[in-house]
Amino acid sequence: MTTLWDTTGTDVVKALAAERRQAGAVSSGLALTLVVVTDEKHVNEAEQAATRAAAQHPCRLLVVVRRRPDAPEPRLDAEVLIGGRLGPGESVIMRMYGRLALHAESVVLPLLAPDAPVVTWWNGEPPALIAHDPLGVSAGRRITDCSGAPDPMAALRQRAQDYVPGDTDLSWGRTTLWRGLLASAFDSVTAAPVSASVTAEPGNPSGALLTGWLRSRLHVPVEVVEHTGSGVREVTVEVDGGRLSVRRTNPGTAVLSRSDQPDRVMPLPRRELGDLLAEELRRLDADEPYAEALAAATGNGTPLAPPAGRTHIWQDPAEQSA
Repeated sequence: MTTLWDTTGTDVVKALAAERRQAGAVSSGLALTLVVVTDEKHVNEAEQAATRAAAQHPCRLLVVVRRRPDAPEPRLDAEVLIGGRLGPGESVIMRMYGRLALHAESVVLPLLAPDAPVVTWWNGEPPALIAHDPLGVSAGRRITDCSGAPDPMAALRQRAQDYVPGDTDLSWGRTTLWRGLLASAFDSVTAAPVSASVTAEPGNPSGALLTGWLRSRLHVPVEVVEHTGSGVREVTVEVDGGRLSVRRTNPGTAVLSRSDQPDRVMPLPRRELGDLLAEELRRLDADEPYAEALAAATGNGTPLAPPAGRTHIWQDPAEQSA
């Protein structure tokens, strides 16, 4: 590991090249570049999740820690690792102070792996507009997490207004196992669906996206039922002459019920952050089912008409506050 204090982007590039020469041609097996944007409060959580995801998807990991954007002087501290605590791949952790934190792309862009897709993940509160963050505009795939926002549902609605193909949210990944169980439940059901309901805690973005997914897939009314627990508790689908439901009984299992059939206990664990991130890295194209679910959850079923891409819009926070 090479540690650089009060350094420059050029020195970081040189340190990474030196570490690579010493360790061998690690970059030849990289599938992508993963840019993680976080703050000092969440940096350990982000490193653990990114390390777990990188074990499944070999990547160059660039962690941008916007530590003190209000510092009077810009400063960059960096750690350059190949192997070590962040896995066998190439990693650079950059702590940025002052206005450098608002221009992180000046350090990150020269570090991107050549000819490899770029994925940006914001760990914590997502940006209000991804076009205001050049680290998002320069990426082909952008991962947010609305559950980390002060108002998750407002953040989810913002994601719908700001949507461009390539966007996704970890709240969508938290519904994967639910969607898999519901889809498998229909394997032996021939009756047409009539209505559905989703029981979830108020303001839960995963519950909202699961509701939108059912509306976009089944084209039936979907009722939202609130409960005082955390996350999604139950999904029920009424069909002609019967019903089916998936109900979480404890953090690790759920009961699948269908009319005229015995109940079945199915695995439904709560997934770790690293597993959710790894799932999103499996695909680098547009996630159309997510876009349809997002539109149905936030726009009353109005299909999204996203632009082909984004253009960076620079807004100076200092001028905004003034």
